[in-house]
Amino acid sequence: MAIKLIFKTAIILSIFCSCKTQNILESKVETNNKEAFQYNANYQYTIRKDDKISISVSGEEAMSVGSVYGIYNSNEVYGKWLLVDADGNIEIPKIGTTNVLGKTIPEFKTYLKEKLKKWIIEPVVDVKVLNKEITILGEVRNPNAIQVDKDRNTLLEMVSKAGGFEFYANLKAVKILRQQGENVLVTNIDLSKETNILNQNIQLYPGDIVVVPSKKYKEFDKRVSTIIPFTTTITAAAILLGAF
Repeated sequence: MAIKLIFKTAIILSIFCSCKTQNILESKVETNNKEAFQYNANYQYTIRKDDKISISVSGEEAMSVGSVYGIYNSNEVYGKWLLVDADGNIEIPKIGTTNVLGKTIPEFKTYLKEKLKKWIIEPVVDVKVLNKEITILGEVRNPNAIQVDKDRNTLLEMVSKAGGFEFYANLKAVKILRQQGENVLVTNIDLSKETNILNQNIQLYPGDIVVVPSKKYKEFDKRVSTIIPFTTTITAAAILLGAF
């Protein structure tokens, strides 16, 4: 029941993550799909609905939105972005309505350079997705949605950014959730044995959710430490042995 509750919580919280996927509540869940989580050296993030995109064209502030170039030019539009709408479109200065859904960043940059050659001989273009995140929930010190710049990150890298595991983390039952089209894929990871850690240090993608459940006796330990007035360690040991 506890793990089911954690799954429901993870699914609900994922709706509020800024790195948007399709609505997980309307998705089919496929559990323990190992193949989908195997290392993929060719993986590249593809632009999704509700992504926030910045476009920088060097020396061309009128064509830039949230530009990373020319930081001393006060006319640049800093802190802004283009939001991918429900149809997968954005409105690019001078170029107009453009469908970017499913494009990788290199593909989109190539497209922009070709379009901009109408005005610029050798356009220097940079594109960023500003809301790429991996969410980690449960028994870590700082559960959070962690912003990532890379397309490929590792499980232990994200755990480290979340401050590491808490004492009651159930390392035998770490869950990874991944949106794939209309489906949510789930795999189980066992980090309880040191010899398995490197083999289980799987690749995570932006949009993934990591759930670290609690060991079953966490709530019991809390009650023991705050409610039961032990008179001797023998009494305490007897109660604990009887509980398990």
